[in-house]
Amino acid sequence: MTSDQGPIVQGALLRAELVRLRKEKGLTQEQVAGQLEWSPSKLIRIEGGKNAITRTDLQALLTVYDVTSEARQERLQSLARGAREPAWWNKYKGEFDSSFLNYVGYSAGASYIRQFHGTVVPGLIQTPEYARVLATGRASEHGRVMAAKLRVERQQELAKRRNPPRQHCIIDEAVIRRHVGIKVDPAIMPTQLHHIADTAEGSDLLTVRIIPFKEGAHRGLEGPFSLLEFEGDLDDILYLERRVGASVMVTGDDHRIPEYRDTFELLLEQSLSPDESIALLRQAAEDLMA
Repeated sequence: MTSDQGPIVQGALLRAELVRLRKEKGLTQEQVAGQLEWSPSKLIRIEGGKNAITRTDLQALLTVYDVTSEARQERLQSLARGAREPAWWNKYKGEFDSSFLNYVGYSAGASYIRQFHGTVVPGLIQTPEYARVLATGRASEHGRVMAAKLRVERQQELAKRRNPPRQHCIIDEAVIRRHVGIKVDPAIMPTQLHHIADTAEGSDLLTVRIIPFKEGAHRGLEGPFSLLEFEGDLDDILYLERRVGASVMVTGDDHRIPEYRDTFELLLEQSLSPDESIALLRQAAEDLMA
């Protein structure tokens, strides 16, 4: 059965396993390519994700790596099939920064998503109405429609997964006090806050924490970020969202990943408890309607 983690994550899982198998055999890329009568660049492109791998080429690699278990072979072939599937977010290419769409692809297959945002509600817990108001900042009507549509579709696709990711969101109190949509419909923001509270209350999949104003300055003021974790051998991914300049996605042994893990833990220490946060969300919703 094909995984529901999406093509980007399935491809990354496959590549990680192939690299591990090669290294376990003590083989270099040049040695493997020589045995298969490939150019070294072909294997480099496969392991680097530049080229999709065919069923025949994958079977050839598994033979070199002495993978004889039929179950293991089929699992890897299943990952390869999944990696070749068209991604649901392909329709948004050209509408959004490629780094952001890459992040969308990886988050579609993550097992744990940690986020901080200090200016807006994180996209994965936005209501459609709130998302549409935020999208008014885009230049064209088409761009506004696509931005709101993408936010909603991301949520729908994650909800379809057999094992949806756990999400842990930290939000600055400033986010819940700003009356987004007041000039369109004053109920948009209160409804958004009640939606977050209702979704998080009693949930095993969503935890929301609020950093109250009384905490003053905190490290999250440097900007929003997301940390993605995965099942399997994939490294964590850090996504740094930037309003000015290109957003950044890093993985592997980049020093910023442990730094932002530490930042997330520090922000948790300054946050209200989950129950206190839900209570504040509901109170803020009532205050906005007063």
